Amino acid sequence: MTDAPDTGSTGSTGSTDASLARSTAGMAAGTVVSRVLGMVRASMTLAVVGTLLAGDAWDVANTLPNIIYLLLAGGVLNAVLVPQITRAASHADGGREYVDRLLTIAITGMVVIAVIFTLAAGLLVRLYSSGTWTPQVRSLSTAFALICMPQIFFYGLYTLLGQVLNARNQFAAYMWAPVVANVVAIGGMAYFLLNYRHQAGVASWTSPMIWVLAGSATAGIAAQALVLVLPLWRSGFRFTPRWGFRGVGLRTASTVALWTFGALSLSTVGFIITSQVLTYAGQAGNAAGLVVPGKISYSNAFYIFMLPHSLVTVSLVTALFTRMSKAAHVGNLDEVRADVHRGLRLTAVATVPATVGAFVLGFSATATLYPANSEASTRGIATVMMAMMFGLVPFGVMFLLQRVFYAFEDAKTPFRLQIVVTVIATIANLASLLLPLRWIAVGVGAGQALSNVAGMVVGLILVRRRLDGLPLGAVTRTYVRLGVASLVAGASALVVQLGLGQVVDGRLYSPVALAAGGLVFAGIYVVVARRLRVAEIDDLVGPVLERARRALPGR
Repeated sequence: MTDAPDTGSTGSTGSTDASLARSTAGMAAGTVVSRVLGMVRASMTLAVVGTLLAGDAWDVANTLPNIIYLLLAGGVLNAVLVPQITRAASHADGGREYVDRLLTIAITGMVVIAVIFTLAAGLLVRLYSSGTWTPQVRSLSTAFALICMPQIFFYGLYTLLGQVLNARNQFAAYMWAPVVANVVAIGGMAYFLLNYRHQAGVASWTSPMIWVLAGSATAGIAAQALVLVLPLWRSGFRFTPRWGFRGVGLRTASTVALWTFGALSLSTVGFIITSQVLTYAGQAGNAAGLVVPGKISYSNAFYIFMLPHSLVTVSLVTALFTRMSKAAHVGNLDEVRADVHRGLRLTAVATVPATVGAFVLGFSATATLYPANSEASTRGIATVMMAMMFGLVPFGVMFLLQRVFYAFEDAKTPFRLQIVVTVIATIANLASLLLPLRWIAVGVGAGQALSNVAGMVVGLILVRRRLDGLPLGAVTRTYVRLGVASLVAGASALVVQLGLGQVVDGRLYSPVALAAGGLVFAGIYVVVARRLRVAEIDDLVGPVLERARRALPGR
């Protein structure tokens, strides 16, 4: 196995990086708005349900549609659609009949899945919750779940329409659609906070309260999917349901789908254990009169963990996936290798500083995002999030590497990779039960980070084999330089926070410390990274600054 020449510094590669970064910036703009609104939504959700048993009951129910969708449809659609639609473009009719049949299968399957699992809501709640839950808590969670489960269909429809747009190199609408979902859900939360009791105990939830909370969440996901119809229509795409699937070459798609389903099944089994461990911690803490991070605290910590991944990594890899699929289709390993190289370097611009920044600004960020929480609840979320952050960089790398195999229509290798990740995470989850109650969720977060590191290492080995080598010299240098810049920025932000602690106190401290510390961190990080000659900083930051300048009055 030999490494290809290191192309990280060539002029043509730099131009391609800048072009790719501009596309990423366009997608990231929608993601930024969505994530800001998502933070508002998460904060309002905690204000509505709290972090105790009612909060865990809601979180289990509202997570179920996403889990089922990802298991039975989401991952399969993401892995199959873009490569298949890209290849179908070479058909005599431009791939229209093939895509119509693929969409007909997918839509029909999602309707069936949504109906079946809505009827099975009670069984799913029992499966994903601790056996220590009382019948009253389980009943409340089941009521939430019955209203939330139709989200499965709309999650699927959103993915279908979005991936068709992506395959047509139209990425922005897919990234902006979640903004609509958050706006609808925030409206529901606002209505709830104005009309009903906040953070009510399990026994105090009424039918109108349940419908407002769960109904607004489901309405938001439906709106997120349906809003994509207009840009898809404008793109010139027309869908005609077509039945009869023989003779149109769907065998490859079904093989990829089966292996992807297997990988997601492993992941789901692992998450069942995760959910049971976390709901046990919440229930046991409640019985002991302690404020212990449970399922909803873990979910909110994971939301913060996902912010940098969503803003840059997902946007970047979405654009790269289409490019890699085209290159893989014609057997151009050099181009795929170059795209992987670009992805590894560009994603690090966000994930490396986010990892360091989480430990410096984590407590202030969590207190600012969730002001309605008690200090104990807030610190619990922050601590779990910090444990997860050790795995942020590996998580982003692994996300990119999985798409490399999917580009080659190879879902068997990601299945093997998932075995490694799930086994390690599950062992860590079970071992966390040996920790004191306050630290169980933290142990689960650390186990997730450890599994991500293992997945990244194995993934890099497998990708290097698949591509007959992968240049990592420039990647390693970029990561080291970004790490140095992040540590300098983190130390500066920490000094700022310590200074503010001498003059600002109470609830005002956290938002002020986050704003001041965050600005200092970002500014020094960019300056130091540029001094260290990290070209990727300008590639990613430049398009964002240009868009901001254009938005100013008079421009």
